[in-house]
Amino acid sequence: MKTVTGLAATGPSRRRKLAVRAMARLAAALAVVLGAATGLLVAPQAQASGCAGVTVVVDFASLGGGVRTGCAEGTPASGLDALRAAGFSYAFVPRQPGFVCQINALPNPCNRAPVTAYWSYWHAQPGGSWAYSDTGAGGHVPPVGSVAGWAFGGGVAPGANP
Repeated sequence: MKTVTGLAATGPSRRRKLAVRAMARLAAALAVVLGAATGLLVAPQAQASGCAGVTVVVDFASLGGGVRTGCAEGTPASGLDALRAAGFSYAFVPRQPGFVCQINALPNPCNRAPVTAYWSYWHAQPGGSWAYSDTGAGGHVPPVGSVAGWAFGGGVAPGANP
């Protein structure tokens, strides 16, 4: 008879508990995979656990991707610094420095950011509401503990709760 390592020396009660935990983990993993595959994940939490700085949320949904988060440790000097420090790359609209055209090379090619489809910059406190930034990301200094958000589209907030 084959036994699973760690289960042979345990009684039926211990094996049952381990099996229930394994099934719960499997169910949780399947829910995440199916939700991501079908686009049914709605409003994920943006706050990255343990971020000692600024949480950065980038919503790629309108470009065929999902919502990604990163952490800009410490005190970023601007929203652009936070974006870069959180692991995202960006490029400006050609001949318009300061106006973000691409994040992680999307959209590709750069669409020159018309009014109907551009990277909008948002900020919030965890658990609060998104506020459209009245200054560009290069001029906004996100406070430690806050959430900076980016969404591609016509000025719609990121699809994650801050």
